[in-house]
Amino acid sequence: MFTELLQQMKQVRPKKNLGQHFLTDLTIARRIADTVDACPELPVLEVGPGMGVMTQFLAEKPRPLRVVEIDSESVAFLREKYGWNVTAEGETVAPTAEPQIIAGDFLRMDLHRLFGGQQFVLTGNYPYDISSQIFFKMLDNRDLIPCCTGMIQHEVALRMASQPGNKQYGILSVLVQAWYDVEYLFTVEPGVFNPPPKVQSAVIRMTRNDVSDLGCDEQLFRRVVKATFNQRRKMLRVSLRQLLPAIPAEMADHPFMTQRPEQLSIPDFVSLTNMVGAAL
Repeated sequence: MFTELLQQMKQVRPKKNLGQHFLTDLTIARRIADTVDACPELPVLEVGPGMGVMTQFLAEKPRPLRVVEIDSESVAFLREKYGWNVTAEGETVAPTAEPQIIAGDFLRMDLHRLFGGQQFVLTGNYPYDISSQIFFKMLDNRDLIPCCTGMIQHEVALRMASQPGNKQYGILSVLVQAWYDVEYLFTVEPGVFNPPPKVQSAVIRMTRNDVSDLGCDEQLFRRVVKATFNQRRKMLRVSLRQLLPAIPAEMADHPFMTQRPEQLSIPDFVSLTNMVGAAL
């Protein structure tokens, strides 16, 4: 099977501009595919299947499967290999239980059209250069995506799972953990990819928590988190000047003002957002 995989790799060239690193280890591919089992019965959407190394194991599961691929060479390969229907980006996806290939850019898609508005599990071997954008889109569609798994750059995985007080704790940590419980599952070495990336990778799983309302203005919450972490070495009384040129007297003596953003928990950021909102 591995020899067959090597032969197939000659048919599709990994493209640097798409951040493609094709997984070659079938054991790891199956392990990643099996991470979706934590959210049973829901349909599965795989982003960036490439040559379908992980897809083949997802297709074995008794649930609807869609794969989104932007690379036309990979789309042609997958269509020939599996015989699945191909739908162009923007077209309505047929409501069928049969797996389907969607040719297009995940970041531009209306996710409500993929499974007829039904919730689904998001997974994939995500391109390093757009993984954060993928997760921001997940956040914008969190009511559709109760579970997200997959492989990303090791450093990004650490940031997403990090807790307050750690140097990895940052914007992505707060914004994702506000809505999802994050699990760092396992590390993947560079040697199992073609071409090998220059860094380690990691597999994570995110599961929607029970938060339905943050208790503050969500857009302002994002602005506060980004503004403070963009100057993470400075105390909040300095970094908040991007939003509040003059800190009101009732905020000036608050303990938050002498702290740095990595010291604040998500409830702290909610409180801080409400303070900023009142001041604005």
